[in-house]
Amino acid sequence: MKQMVLDIGLPTGPTLANFCAGPNLDALRHLELWVGPEPGAGTREAQRSPVPTYLWGEAGSGKTHLLKAAREALREQGARVGWLDPSVHEPADFNEAWSAVMLDDVHLYTAVQQHAAFNWFVHAQGSQKPVLAAGDCAAVDLKLRDDLRTRLGWGHIFRLQTLTETERRAVLRQAADARGVFLRDEVMDFMLTRFSRDLGHLMELLELLDGYALQTQRAITIPLIKSMMDNA
Repeated sequence: MKQMVLDIGLPTGPTLANFCAGPNLDALRHLELWVGPEPGAGTREAQRSPVPTYLWGEAGSGKTHLLKAAREALREQGARVGWLDPSVHEPADFNEAWSAVMLDDVHLYTAVQQHAAFNWFVHAQGSQKPVLAAGDCAAVDLKLRDDLRTRLGWGHIFRLQTLTETERRAVLRQAADARGVFLRDEVMDFMLTRFSRDLGHLMELLELLDGYALQTQRAITIPLIKSMMDNA
């Protein structure tokens, strides 16, 4: 049965608070400390270690969610962040005003992006600014220029794992209960077989279903899901 992926965005955006950690709790705790204040610290920059952090794992394990969540947390503190992902075809020069550098999906970088990433990395380290990066495999296996690959692999490293189906069901059930929504087992089965199993997409689907159910004054059922998709 063909799965569908919803082309929508998270209304509230990725945050550390709405990241469903599962087996990735160590990585979450690390980033919570990384973005959070330290008692008695004079500035946010002063308490962040310049040692880089690299997250890796397969698609759907939450890498981009965590990077975007960390970026948003810094922005809420008034900090500026250098961000590079494969969609940025002409990377800017390093900016000394940045409080951190974030490199997402490094395994997909072009030669131009690798050059920029290495340049940012060197300048960030020289300024004692942290680097947070993510890729789909261990740093040693990245098909990148040697100087960038070795720098990505010498700091804090966390391997992210995708949630099992049982964990996805538990997270969906918990999120639905928090909204006061009852999801029958057959509805859960339908969601997991007809849509992308990526947890981020499933949470977006639940958000949409809750809104559509309230709008139409109906319970969340399989016919309601089909109706929502027909009217999308």
